[in-house]
Amino acid sequence: MAKKQVDGEGLNIPNRIKALPVKSPGPVVAAVIVVLLAAMLIQGLVTNPRLDWPTVWKYLFNENVLEGIGYTLILTVLSMVVAIILSVILAIMRKSINPVLRGVSWFFIWFFRGTPVYTQLVFWGLFSVLIPKISLGVPFTDISFWSIDSSVVITAFNAAWIGLALNEAAYLSEIVRAGLEAVDPGQTEAAQALGMSRTLIMRRIILPQAMRIIIPPTGNETIGMLKTTSLVLAVPFTLELQFATNAIANRIYKPIPLLIVACIWYLLITSILMVIQSRLEKHFGKGFDARPVGSRGKQPPLPGKTEGEPKDNVDKLNDATFSGLTA
Repeated sequence: MAKKQVDGEGLNIPNRIKALPVKSPGPVVAAVIVVLLAAMLIQGLVTNPRLDWPTVWKYLFNENVLEGIGYTLILTVLSMVVAIILSVILAIMRKSINPVLRGVSWFFIWFFRGTPVYTQLVFWGLFSVLIPKISLGVPFTDISFWSIDSSVVITAFNAAWIGLALNEAAYLSEIVRAGLEAVDPGQTEAAQALGMSRTLIMRRIILPQAMRIIIPPTGNETIGMLKTTSLVLAVPFTLELQFATNAIANRIYKPIPLLIVACIWYLLITSILMVIQSRLEKHFGKGFDARPVGSRGKQPPLPGKTEGEPKDNVDKLNDATFSGLTA
């Protein structure tokens, strides 16, 4: 086994002091306490007969539960895709030079952030009652070019994902706006100097750099959306996971085991989403960490450097070789 390298090893330093770290019992005591508490918690979960683990395992893969998981995932993915598209549009409108676009974007965000999502879902469930027909025509006249019954278009499923998507778009738009404003304005000026259009600058220059800031909170919002789908009962939409487990619990008069079933599935799906979020953060974070380039990055540390520090001179970290004509 290779000997661990120490700062300044091999240098002739007179009267070298080999200092030892001060021993502190605090971390050890804290670790013991945490382990004991965790063991007590696990024992309570395993041995408590009121949790009824046999019933949990019996209904964990129930067909109604699995169907509820499918609808929960569909609602989550569909709502987030629509919300992300709307949020980018709203964020760009907020930065527009057109005051009408800025005003519409501000009103949308103000309204959907200022009212509870449960209340919004209730209104979407009553949409066909409030607006029996959806039509296109001349405002303030009886002239109509096209119309359709609202109940045909705004079904319970459609009302559920539309309500979730519009509410989420208001929050994501602020996340996207923060990410766009975090990009150095010099990037836009340089792209304009090259003759690029505003749309091309946004698509090729700004958004790719802003994704590093947008992805982490968007991942958190996606996990939050997964759990918010349990509120679509307000529409009412009764095929998602939470309602499926509640229906079984009401039938067998055992609410606690079925709540545990729902918790297990939510935790499993959330764990998968966290892994995906971590991979996306790593992908869009490429190129933002300062590190040596070329063959010099593979050399051992310079004298006085540790393994965790740059393995080269700081002023020569990211040398680039330019070939061709320069002005």
